[in-house]
Amino acid sequence: MSGLATWSSQLCILLHRLIKERRHESFDALRIFQVLAASLLCSLMWWHSDYRDVHDRLGLLFFVSIFWGVLPSFNAVFTFPQERAIFTRERASGMYTLSSYFMAHVIGSLTMELVLPAAFLTLTYWMVGLRPGLIPFLLTLSVLLLYVLASQGLGLALGAAIMDAKKASTIVTVTMLAFVLTGGYYVNKVPSGMVWMKYVSTTFYCYRLLIAVQYGNGDEILAMVGCKPKGTQGAAKTAGCRFMEEEVIGDIGLWTSVSALFFMFVGYRVLAYLALRRIKL
Repeated sequence: MSGLATWSSQLCILLHRLIKERRHESFDALRIFQVLAASLLCSLMWWHSDYRDVHDRLGLLFFVSIFWGVLPSFNAVFTFPQERAIFTRERASGMYTLSSYFMAHVIGSLTMELVLPAAFLTLTYWMVGLRPGLIPFLLTLSVLLLYVLASQGLGLALGAAIMDAKKASTIVTVTMLAFVLTGGYYVNKVPSGMVWMKYVSTTFYCYRLLIAVQYGNGDEILAMVGCKPKGTQGAAKTAGCRFMEEEVIGDIGLWTSVSALFFMFVGYRVLAYLALRRIKL
């Protein structure tokens, strides 16, 4: 019992220190300006977009996927490399356990790093005219926040594994570039040798979920543009209908995408913890 009390005390102290040190970094004027500027640009470019303008809306959804995939992963990759000297010294002196240090970062990220993406979506969602209603908005927000946490986990894992800020930032940039290219917007028919990359891409799963929230199973939008539901005998196979089927309906289930993002959210943090354990004190 005393061991648990000691661990909890260490966690509280580390969490308090982390929040005190990081709150100015997480909510500094430049970062807030960056998010507000992106929200404003989205609102101006897609102001009250039409539900039937599928291609334009898919561009918006993919932009959101890119922005909130790159930003948190790139910011998170510097976390552990920047603290390596302090972390090594304090751990060597027995000030706290690795698990309490790591959990402080996990909990701190949940409280601080989700505010800006939530604010971004709250401002942008209604101005661009996405699917109206509280439920679609909350579903979109849930997808975005889970995606942000998964992307942040990628940055934490790479930073902990490499422990060199410059090298880690280069690797995470290349990784996110690969995720974006295989995310399902630029290339629909990914070459067979690179298909595996699509299914490890956080961007791919977020993009599919955002589309699912807006268009459901695709039957409504297919009917609006004069196409019959997919699988219907005698369904039209014009280029426009094939585009709708490929882009809106997709080839992966809703719960598969949710499970994949949740697995990445947990898995990347486990990898980050294991990478920190190998650091010699």
